[in-house]
Amino acid sequence: MGLVHKDTFVCFDCEATGLDPEKDRIIEIAAARFTFDGIQDSKEDLIDPGILIPQHTIEIHHITDDMIRGKPHMKDVVADYLKFIGDHVVIGHGIPFDLTLLDTEAKRAHVGSKLTHQKYLDTLRLARLYGESPTNSLESLRKHFNIKAEGAHRAMSDVLVNIEVFKHLTRKFKTTEEILKRLEKPIALKLMPLGKHKGRPFREVPIEYLRWAANQDFDQDLLFSLRSELKKRKHGNQFSQAANPFSEL
Repeated sequence: MGLVHKDTFVCFDCEATGLDPEKDRIIEIAAARFTFDGIQDSKEDLIDPGILIPQHTIEIHHITDDMIRGKPHMKDVVADYLKFIGDHVVIGHGIPFDLTLLDTEAKRAHVGSKLTHQKYLDTLRLARLYGESPTNSLESLRKHFNIKAEGAHRAMSDVLVNIEVFKHLTRKFKTTEEILKRLEKPIALKLMPLGKHKGRPFREVPIEYLRWAANQDFDQDLLFSLRSELKKRKHGNQFSQAANPFSEL
């Protein structure tokens, strides 16, 4: 690993039947090996998951049961994708999910995988660090950076947009090592990204909700942001109580 604009990365994206890596299956996978100068190689496959695709996921990626009939099963191509990824730093939007999906498919196919130890850069977290896009979805970032659309929400179109988004989000960094190092630490979010208080600054979220959310299985950035806000309020209240001799009455 060296200078960001000289390094070679692999961006990859999976479309799946749902959001549970244990139960759900990949129905489309795309990967591109690239440097900042351009794409060196790419591959994509529609995959027969061996189960029916739920209607609500068809509405997202428009991949139907008819489209995947007769396509390869994941066990037939998983080794090729692992080889394609190799030891490169992997790029993706919410990439831990895609890595888990692919790793689970590899285990299912009894193919050795090192994906759990793969170095990766999550553009969702880089977008939080950048902090200037109204929301951090890939589509929102595409519009924010004026990147041309690549067609429907499908694996390869997402990969091509993701690569351009990655280039914009890493402008302030010199080396890949520097980015990896920064992402080891949590990132403070500006707004609550989910739930009934979605879009509100943390200071406006009721304390009971903050306490509940701080004990959920959320990602490190959200937990850090929730706990930081709780800490601020605790210290704030202690200060106002100390200044107010009647606070205990």
